[in-house]
Amino acid sequence: MDDLKAKYLGQIADAADENALEAIRVAAVGKKGEVSLKMRELGKMTPEERQVAGPALNALKDEINAALSAKKAGLADAALDARLRTEWLDVTLPTRPTRNGTLHPISQASEELTAIFAELGFSVAEGPRIDTDWYNFDALNIPGHHPARAEMDTFYMHRAEGDNRPPHVLRTHTSPVQIRSMEKMGAPLRIICPGGVYRADYDQTHTPMFHQVEGLALDKDISMANLKWVLEEFVKSYFEVDSVDLRFRASHFPFTEPSAEVDIRCSWKDGTLKIGEGDDWLEILGSGMVHPKVIAAGGIDPDVYQGFAFGMGIDRIAMLKYGIPDLRAFFDSDLRWLRHYGFQCLDVPTLHGGLSR
Repeated sequence: MDDLKAKYLGQIADAADENALEAIRVAAVGKKGEVSLKMRELGKMTPEERQVAGPALNALKDEINAALSAKKAGLADAALDARLRTEWLDVTLPTRPTRNGTLHPISQASEELTAIFAELGFSVAEGPRIDTDWYNFDALNIPGHHPARAEMDTFYMHRAEGDNRPPHVLRTHTSPVQIRSMEKMGAPLRIICPGGVYRADYDQTHTPMFHQVEGLALDKDISMANLKWVLEEFVKSYFEVDSVDLRFRASHFPFTEPSAEVDIRCSWKDGTLKIGEGDDWLEILGSGMVHPKVIAAGGIDPDVYQGFAFGMGIDRIAMLKYGIPDLRAFFDSDLRWLRHYGFQCLDVPTLHGGLSR
């Protein structure tokens, strides 16, 4: 036993690396190692001999294993020390350049208009993008024969045979959120409803999915004058101009009466749009006083409350503000396109808290 102990402890002490150490382990305590083979001979010994040899062999095996572990740790420490002596890092060097994320123009415009209307006392309301045709059409005084209800203009959800639920559509505007908000919150009420909407159209100025924001204000003494003031304040703040002229043109929407298209005074100079100056006019939204039938559909008495509503395309006002010529570019462009229009990582507050970086 003493000879084996001296032999293997000496080899362990002289081992230069982990490979040599592993070879020693296999030779000593591996399945066919010298110590392991001697332990197999215990079965051939007399009980008296086993009482002496068994503990001695176990103690030798434990001592060799302990020496192997200690030597392995020592070799690892030595390798780390050598590496630390030969390797170094200059912590004064600048970091590698990183590519920051960007805020999409539509998201940026949504954040901006939400902040503007919040200062005017409007809260944000949301609703489902798949809704019944009652919320999307009937409650908004849109009759069954209206062209907007045709399948060529509206995406209807597939119905399995025997499914008798009301027809569902991909909402064509965010107006259903107004009905749901009236049902839930009652009056007085002052909300905006931003979100994605869907219509079967696709060209330079139309896409099958786009974004709208609609506003609704209800109270006992609201008038068109209030509507005009709110829209003037929004346009001045959003387009960052000191003054703006709005032109209200009589129009027709089933959900408002009277109804008006709203134009803003502008000019085109060298292909650049200037808001608030010039001799041209640009249509930006539709508006009007909420139709009594719509107020009643929301569960509110139209003989007591009245209000105004308006709606505009978020994609469209983003195009106007940032000079983006094609609506389709919002959906098939990359970061280079965003950077071209100045959309780097923008340090502005977001709806979800924090900054947009």
